[in-house]
Amino acid sequence: MAQLLLSKEVNAPIKAAQKERCERLRKNGVIPTLGIIRAGGSPEDDAYIAGIERVFGSVGIEVTVFESAPGAGTDEVLKTVKEVGGRKDIHAMLLLKPLPRGLDERAISDAIPREKDADAVSELLVPAAYLGKTDGFLPCTAAAVMRILDHYGIDPAGKRAVVVGRSMVVGKPAAMLLLSRNATVTICHSKTQNLPGICREADIIVAAAGVRGLLGRDCFAPGQTVIDAGINIDENGKLCGDVCFEEAEPIVKAITPVPGGVGGVTTVILAGAVLDAAEKTLKE
Repeated sequence: MAQLLLSKEVNAPIKAAQKERCERLRKNGVIPTLGIIRAGGSPEDDAYIAGIERVFGSVGIEVTVFESAPGAGTDEVLKTVKEVGGRKDIHAMLLLKPLPRGLDERAISDAIPREKDADAVSELLVPAAYLGKTDGFLPCTAAAVMRILDHYGIDPAGKRAVVVGRSMVVGKPAAMLLLSRNATVTICHSKTQNLPGICREADIIVAAAGVRGLLGRDCFAPGQTVIDAGINIDENGKLCGDVCFEEAEPIVKAITPVPGGVGGVTTVILAGAVLDAAEKTLKE
């Protein structure tokens, strides 16, 4: 039976500190607030927003969702992003991805002010993960992967890490963060040949393709650590990851469940980014 790498164990001390930070801000007249930009309407977005509202409410951070009308074009979404970006009562912003087909994702991402870009999606902040800089925000899910490894004492140095997924939101930044910690990293994707064979050779697997059940029994070997960053909805409407948990758990050494793993830590890291942004406005 694998060790379960649980978000609640990682989050407990972080949330306690965040609650204290939020109380200090409120005493100084600052109500830390996240603005969520939603241009689509997927069930995965619903689950993510619900998780954010639950966690943020527990520490005292406000959440406001700005939702574009169905079928909205790039110009309309850009207008919303710029309006939210200019509001002083919104300290940080989160753009839910993937965006609907036909929208200019790069233009919309880059319209988010750097100082409010909590998930580091703008072109100005993307290089931070690749250059090892810590003066700006990092993509929250990729940072959550590293936070889980650190909490459970799993050192990537010298390990073989396979990241399944190459998005700018999770896969690529997670790979770069692992590389910065001296792991030897392979990035796999939809065109990768012999994916199971490559995965079996890994010490650490990060599943971040956004494909339900992509990694089955033939992808795993004893002794591995599996971090499932996938967020999907199954045929019964339940949250699940990219890993077939029931097939992987009896084989590997340690694994994150979905829910209860990466997503929960991602939300807490996002809360930290909001507080960072709010504290900067207080100093200013």
